[in-house]
Amino acid sequence: MKKNPVIPYIVIFVFGIVLVFILSFKGLGDMKEVAKDNGEGKGGEKTEVAASNPEDIYKSTCIGCHGDQYQGVVGPSLKNTGLSKDEVKDILNNGKGTGMPKGLVPAEQVDAMADWVSKIK
Repeated sequence: MKKNPVIPYIVIFVFGIVLVFILSFKGLGDMKEVAKDNGEGKGGEKTEVAASNPEDIYKSTCIGCHGDQYQGVVGPSLKNTGLSKDEVKDILNNGKGTGMPKGLVPAEQVDAMADWVSKIK
């Protein structure tokens, strides 16, 4: 009695395809519940706490690109940049090239952040 060795592979393939569709529909059904948990069902209010000082802002938004000691990782080093406070403020407000997006620093904190960054040694 010889069995076809391809049959188990076909069964596993069909089972996998069916499982993918079942899990996809399950995920679509859970989308409303996830949206409700994120607050989107209540009007979409976001409760975001603004950082209180430039160093906290740096730790939450800048450290990934500029490094934990301002040495530069993906972005340039912030040590001894030679940029004035106004130049830093312009970069924070408008971004620079493709690597530095605008709007990472809240508008009310831009002045303090620009002053702090321009003084990094």
